[in-house]
Amino acid sequence: MAARCCLLLATALALLAGATPAAASPRDSHVVLILLENREYDQVIGDADAPYLNRLARRGALATNYHGITHPSLPNYIALLGGSTLGIDENCTDCSARGGNLAAQLSRAGVSWRAYMGGMPRRCYRGAEHGTYVKRHNPFIYFPSVASVPRRCARVVPETRLDADLRRRRLPEFSWLTLDLCDGAHDCGIEVADRHLAGLVPRITRQLGPRGLVIVTFDEGTSDAGCCGGASGGRVATIVAGPHIRHGARINRPADHYSLLAALEDRFRVPRLRHARGIRALF
Repeated sequence: MAARCCLLLATALALLAGATPAAASPRDSHVVLILLENREYDQVIGDADAPYLNRLARRGALATNYHGITHPSLPNYIALLGGSTLGIDENCTDCSARGGNLAAQLSRAGVSWRAYMGGMPRRCYRGAEHGTYVKRHNPFIYFPSVASVPRRCARVVPETRLDADLRRRRLPEFSWLTLDLCDGAHDCGIEVADRHLAGLVPRITRQLGPRGLVIVTFDEGTSDAGCCGGASGGRVATIVAGPHIRHGARINRPADHYSLLAALEDRFRVPRLRHARGIRALF
C-alpha cells in the first residue's frame, strides 16, 4: 500500500509539472509548509498588496477551491497536524490533543523534521503567549506525544533557528513554519506578510532539492465557505511551488486541510490519519 501511495503521489506531481511520472524519493528533497492567518482567497489572490504571493502563485500550482476546516484558529492547526480537530472548538491554552499526529509519525519513520515558530522565545516553550507568539498557532505543543517527549519537543523551535539552518544548509526533510502575529497577517496587513515571504521563500527555494516543495496556506478565512462534507472555515489561498511544479498550474477540485495532510503523509510514506483517510490528496 505504501508503494502504491508513493506511485500515485509521483504521478500527481508529474501532472502538475507536465512531465513523465517518475518515482519520487522523499529523501533527496525538502518540504516546507508555511502557515499564515485569516484571509479569504480573494483577499490574497489578485490583491495588489500581495505582489510576491501572487507571483509565487503564478510560478507554482494554485489551489483555487481550498478551505479551512472551521473557526477559530486552533482547531484548524490541530486538524492539519492530526487529521481531526479532536474535539477542540476554541482557542484554548490548557487543552490537549491526544492521539497520533504527523510529527510523531515522521519521528517513528526516521524522517527529519522541525517546527519553526515565529516569535517563540525558546524551543519547546509551553506558555500561552510571548510578544508576537501565541500558543494557539502552534499545534505541536498541544500533542502530548510531541510536547512530553523531549527529543520531539526539542524540534519545536523559534523561527530564528530557520535562519541558522538555511545558512548552514541544514533544512530537515519536513519543515513547518508558523509566522508570528504580524508577519503572518493576523495583526498586520497582508503587505507585511508578503514582504516577509519575499525575503524568506527565495532562500528556502534555493535549498529545496530537485523534487522539493514550498507550500503556503492560511489557517482559515473570514467566511464560513466550505466543501468536502464538513469544512466550513472559509475559502483560502494555497500555493504549491517547487523546481518541478509547472508554472501556472491550477488545482481546481474541492480540497481542505485534510487533503493537504493526506498529501504530506503520502509524500513521507506514513499512514493517513483520521479524516485524511479515504480522500483525494491535494497533490
